[in-house]
Amino acid sequence: YSLATGNWGEQKKASSSTAGVSQVLNRYTFSSTLSHLRRTNTPIGRDGKLAKPRQLHNTHWGLVCPAETPEGQACGLVKNLSLMCYVSVGSPAEPIKEFMVQRNMELLEEYEPGSNPDHTKVFINGTWVGVHNDPAHLVHLVQELRRRCIISHEVSLVREIRDREFKIFSDAGRVMRPLFVIEQQDNPETNVPQGHLALTKEHIRKLEEDALYHRKKDDDEYFGWDGLQNSGVIEYLDAEEEESAMICMSPEDLEDYRQQKAEVKLRGGKDKDKDEKVEPVDDGRSLNARVKTKINTD
Repeated sequence: YSLATGNWGEQKKASSSTAGVSQVLNRYTFSSTLSHLRRTNTPIGRDGKLAKPRQLHNTHWGLVCPAETPEGQACGLVKNLSLMCYVSVGSPAEPIKEFMVQRNMELLEEYEPGSNPDHTKVFINGTWVGVHNDPAHLVHLVQELRRRCIISHEVSLVREIRDREFKIFSDAGRVMRPLFVIEQQDNPETNVPQGHLALTKEHIRKLEEDALYHRKKDDDEYFGWDGLQNSGVIEYLDAEEEESAMICMSPEDLEDYRQQKAEVKLRGGKDKDKDEKVEPVDDGRSLNARVKTKINTD
């Protein structure tokens, strides 16, 4: 009955049942099918004239399409997820906990706050499981495991440095989006220097070969999207992890960032006495140079 009519609930109590639980999949075009599968519905009455729920919010960035919404009463209430957006399906958290115990994580049952007050708390899916004395190393280790797909790519890693907390989420229902990885250190395996994209010409060549030879997912030589994930080129970030991540909006932003870093390394340093840091020389080309002008005495 529910699948046939779309009304969820008993047939006798049709007035109180939820409508629209099952719908006929839109098959007009391929684009309309994709759109229908990614549709979200805000449970607010269409008759109200409230503007706030219909307006675009800054947290929709990268996750919800800002343009695709119907006209009329449903405007802004019926939205669509962006094409690259992904909703996590969940993965078990026990393997992650066991891994961190092997990496010197102190379990909550054995923790003494008086002896180690500065240790970082470790949370898994909102549950405090233990503490660790070297959170930076632990975060780096778990991040490497995720980039190599040893643990699920859905796992979210959030480090709150000020609160001394490290949160790990592997539950279902988190909205995520893929981003290109920037190498934080020189990578000897791929010869990618620090501050550059982990994506190399070799990865592009493999993708082009997939298209050229019409390879399918079942083929042994198929690279595709999964190959990019397994190579650590792309990783999925959810909304909470994005807040603690530095994201470049364009390749030009990344180039500007590299130039700033290079300028600080070249010009910044220490003087002969090693007491004071030498300020970068201002020759008019510095991106952070101050603008000097005459003082108005009138």
